[in-house]
Amino acid sequence: MTLLRRIGGFSVRSCRSFSGCAPEQTATWVRSTFVEFFRQKYGHLLVPSSPVRPRLDPSLLFVNAGMNQFKPILLGTVDPRSKMASYRRVVNSQKCVRAGGKHNDLEDVGRDVYHHTFFEMLGNWSFGDYFKEEACSMAWSLLTEHYGIPASRLYVSYFAGDAASGLPADEETRHVWLDIGVPPSRLLAFGLKDNFWEMGDSGPCGPCTEIHYDHVGGRDAAALVNANDPDLVEIWNLVFMQYNREVNGSLRLLPQFSVDTGMGLERLVRVLQGKRSNYDTDLFTPLLHAIQQRSKVGPYRGSMGTADAGRVDMAYRVVADHIRTLTVCIADGVYPGMSGAELVLRRILRRAVRFCNEVLQTPPGTLASLVPTVCHILGNVYPELHQESNTIINIINENELHFLSSLQQGSRVIHRTLSKKDYKHGVFPAAVAWSLHRDLGFPLDLVDLMLEERGVRVDHQELNILITENNKVRGRLQSCDESKLTLDVATLAELQRLRVPHTDDSLKYQYHLEGDTYVFPQCHATVLALYDGQTLVAEVPEGRRCSVILDQTCFYTEQGGQSHDHGYFTKNELPDMPYTVETVIQVGGYVVHQVTATDHLKTGDQVQLHLDKIHRLACMVKHTGTHILNFALRNVLGPTVQQRGSHVSADRLRFDFSVMASLSVCELQRVDKQVSDIISANHSIYSQEIPLRMARNIQGLRTVDEVYPDPVRVVSVAVPVSDLLVGQPDRQTSVELCCGTHLLQTGAIRDLLIISEQQIVRGMSRIIAVTGQEAIRAREAGQLLLQEVDSLAARLTSSASSSLNAAQHLAEQVGVVSDAATSAQSLLEKNGSKDLQVDSVNTDSLSILMKTVNHLSTAAPHSHVMLLAHQKHSGKVLCACQVPKSSTFLSASDWATAVCGHLGGSAGGSVLVAKGTGSSSDISEAVKWAEEFALAKIKPSQG
Repeated sequence: MTLLRRIGGFSVRSCRSFSGCAPEQTATWVRSTFVEFFRQKYGHLLVPSSPVRPRLDPSLLFVNAGMNQFKPILLGTVDPRSKMASYRRVVNSQKCVRAGGKHNDLEDVGRDVYHHTFFEMLGNWSFGDYFKEEACSMAWSLLTEHYGIPASRLYVSYFAGDAASGLPADEETRHVWLDIGVPPSRLLAFGLKDNFWEMGDSGPCGPCTEIHYDHVGGRDAAALVNANDPDLVEIWNLVFMQYNREVNGSLRLLPQFSVDTGMGLERLVRVLQGKRSNYDTDLFTPLLHAIQQRSKVGPYRGSMGTADAGRVDMAYRVVADHIRTLTVCIADGVYPGMSGAELVLRRILRRAVRFCNEVLQTPPGTLASLVPTVCHILGNVYPELHQESNTIINIINENELHFLSSLQQGSRVIHRTLSKKDYKHGVFPAAVAWSLHRDLGFPLDLVDLMLEERGVRVDHQELNILITENNKVRGRLQSCDESKLTLDVATLAELQRLRVPHTDDSLKYQYHLEGDTYVFPQCHATVLALYDGQTLVAEVPEGRRCSVILDQTCFYTEQGGQSHDHGYFTKNELPDMPYTVETVIQVGGYVVHQVTATDHLKTGDQVQLHLDKIHRLACMVKHTGTHILNFALRNVLGPTVQQRGSHVSADRLRFDFSVMASLSVCELQRVDKQVSDIISANHSIYSQEIPLRMARNIQGLRTVDEVYPDPVRVVSVAVPVSDLLVGQPDRQTSVELCCGTHLLQTGAIRDLLIISEQQIVRGMSRIIAVTGQEAIRAREAGQLLLQEVDSLAARLTSSASSSLNAAQHLAEQVGVVSDAATSAQSLLEKNGSKDLQVDSVNTDSLSILMKTVNHLSTAAPHSHVMLLAHQKHSGKVLCACQVPKSSTFLSASDWATAVCGHLGGSAGGSVLVAKGTGSSSDISEAVKWAEEFALAKIKPSQG
């Protein structure tokens, strides 16, 4: 029977499917009812779901909980100018992915009927507003009165306390539930593992209370709560954030208490539709039907374990789950790739393809053909799925085609290994499994799955050794930066209690041109606060690393893809004692300068800031160049091109964008021409702060997925922002929301050259570009290479009647030029134009090595370059180097002789160019030794 209720002006329809009637609540209705309950009845603000690609949070592979986008509020780091800073009561449905990282449900998907890699998290939040009593009352009212869930089916857990942590039992929450009417027999206490929620090793945390639902009913199921019983499941978790976990593990009360709740939509729909499986709800049944239409097996029966003959039903569940994840992730700009979240998505795609191909016996292309069904189910609430559907289909099809080829090869390798006479029955060699993973891109869990079906397992002890060794090598290749002294939530609250004003950083934009010279303002400031990594202090002794907050600054903080400014400050009474600024970050409205005190430093000190103007100007050039490049790419490739990330530093710019294939030579030339024309025109660049609502009405505005402050800064090329606000300009131009620092005229870029463009994953390309003198030198190097190629081509043409030996010699020369150019481009992309470049390359030819060094030195004429090549089969090491003509402290011959002597070999050459050979089993050690030798020569001369 259908009940109509109107409570507080809020109309709710509820069907008691629990008593046997046909369920009427669609997933769409369940979702909208949740949102409208909190909006209309309790005044919550609806905040759209953030993309599953985390915003500026390297600790996460994917957004995996509703609270992720609100972490800046919980941590106290939210920009006070942003709309988020005003949030008090919030509600939404958040797209979440739990696959990889701390929360990883990938292995469970398909084996049961309630785990998913993608799911929706319904949630309501209070940031310093209501707390335990209101949160529990709202939750109970929604579930029992509005959704009509019988209270007799519900159990509630709360935090029992933890003596070791000094945490008392959450008696306050217990009494709230008793007052609501929950029987004591259904109110159960649990410890830290089940009922104390933590964001991470440190940060906001607190006790939680969970509401559990019994699918069976008519029994006392208290003993099954938190016992992993599929018929008694947690449906809603209410977290009360009242503590902060310090770095040392201790707890202290937060200055502002918050509520963070999360309820899985899929589980709730399962309850309200009276189903025993999430896959039997209308969130999945259209997908299961679509899969069955394309398969050669029977329909989905919902069986599990030994009852699931041939794992057919497991395959149905895996494919239905995975296509939802793939569709949502790709729409949000996460594409299958080779590292991080992209690698996880690649594993998900390949797992789905294999189940389609080998178990469900569907034709190629089936996976992508399911995308429209996902869009039909979810597209009304997440419109980006419809907008990106063609891109999603193309990316899935391309990845599937590539994997099917690898899958056949991998199956042959497994079969061949198991057929060998020396095969040890039951245990698969770890080295072969690792080879499948490393060389063919097989996820290790997929190898396990394929072997499990044959009654075989991998030697995981040996495999873990291989993985550990691989991680050690990768760790040696990655440099480790010193940790940043970031202010925690308690320290930020203390700053506000002390009424320390937010930093005025408006001076970073107040520069002007005098002729062709940029003039940056002087900045005198007062030290308002000092932070030593644990607490605010009044004074910092000499040699101590600390964070400094000033009343004003001219330094740019690291944000919006642009590197922070470099420079130093001096105290007024010690003008010759520089305090080098190591990092500049913005936290909760404060600009934090991280320094190592060269002398004692105390609050109240008067300082003068000294900006590294050359570094700042180089960043300005690259940032303006990035905007122009973005504009040119969209003009050449069309409006479907979307920015997916960028980074601007003093020596180069990186720009990631969505595109189905690498650019052709013709397209690159057209982009280059458009960029060059804008630079040559020396257009003026305008910027203006305006309200966000006004900015969104500007025609052709480029935005990326970020939370913008309000007002926002609009940067426009050639057309004043005021003109853009009154109507559509006569011509298209680059106009973006951007907090970065920019040139005032485009001509200062001088030149911009793309030195690398490649697809980093299917559907996403990365451009590396240089500007100014580096671009001019790179063009000159390209011209020299072109002349060499033309010369070789002419010789090949004229030697048509020459001997076979001559033709082979010319072909070898062509190969040398081609290989050297490729290696040089990769190294230039990796190292830029640093003063010292020591690296290893993969070649067996000393000619190619010498040529690569020459190309690299031509492109970066001030660099001291040494390249080593390791012949792994023999242990032989090839060495080549070149130094600038101006180098007086390090000659090429001395450098090569020293390095090759260290490697037990010999070398020879001139002051500028040298080569040699040696032997080593560890090329990374040889590279390090060569670099240290050069640095020992360079540093004394620079001192």
